[in-house]
Amino acid sequence: MAKLLDPGPMKLETTLQTGLLMLGMKENPELKTIQATLSRQGVEHQYLPSEDLKQRFPNIRLAGGEVGLLDKSGGVLYADKALRVLQDAIRQLGGTVCDGEKVIEIKPVLPVVVGTTSQSYQTKSLIITAGPWTNRLLRPLGLELPLQTLLINVCYWREKVPGSHGVSQGFPCFLGLGLAPHHIYGLPSREYPGLVKVCYHHGNNADPEERDCPTAFSDIQDVQILSHFVRDHLPDLEPEPAIMERCMYTNTPDGHFILDRHPKHANIVIGAGFSGHGFKLAPVVGKILYELSMNLTPSYDLTPFRISRFSGLGKAHL
Repeated sequence: MAKLLDPGPMKLETTLQTGLLMLGMKENPELKTIQATLSRQGVEHQYLPSEDLKQRFPNIRLAGGEVGLLDKSGGVLYADKALRVLQDAIRQLGGTVCDGEKVIEIKPVLPVVVGTTSQSYQTKSLIITAGPWTNRLLRPLGLELPLQTLLINVCYWREKVPGSHGVSQGFPCFLGLGLAPHHIYGLPSREYPGLVKVCYHHGNNADPEERDCPTAFSDIQDVQILSHFVRDHLPDLEPEPAIMERCMYTNTPDGHFILDRHPKHANIVIGAGFSGHGFKLAPVVGKILYELSMNLTPSYDLTPFRISRFSGLGKAHL
């Protein structure tokens, strides 16, 4: 019988550089801020007036004379593959990944005791990054953060000509600024052949425990907004989604993360409220949470991410 050789760790493609095109009206303040930031940080970019934008990206129709700002370093981050690489690295460094264990109880003693459906753990310090379940874990610890949990419709739109919106055709990731009440973003066709991902950066209030219930999926106003956007700006896509999936956002009132210690239990650190844009910043967020958990001086000013900025805010402010 032939012996199968271990090929070693698989090299996974976790990123794809496509460029990120930001669309908006010339006077859009957010577009101006982004351009100033890219210039200040020395990031290669290109401002595209309407005529140049039409020539560079003929698949995009300018419904109102929009201009473009192209960040050439932008692209796609494949979350599933990135997580697999991260988990492999954790194991190689002697860590343990425990999947499928629901946290039942956290006792804020020293050491902290974490009870799950499988076993009990003790630790000197604990980092909680529980996404939409954050408040469910924090309430018994005497803390409720002003978090809003949203169900997001993740939509894919069929190309009228297969392959016309792929990376090989120069189609970029894009972000629409000021073209709807919330951002609209899109990725080239790749995840599903012949389908382009175009999504709305907002959704409907939902309990994470009921995210798969049909009633939690009934409000599709965001899909209607996307249909109008696709019809007006991406005429070579079918104006109705071919596939709709779901994900959860956990939003803060100001859209900024929460990276801080529990106000009463300094050995419990919280990372929450990533508002739909946290994954791509996971390396630096992980570094900050580690520093907080080890009582090290943070590498960055965490003032914008402190819990104290919400003092006096209640659920009514969401």
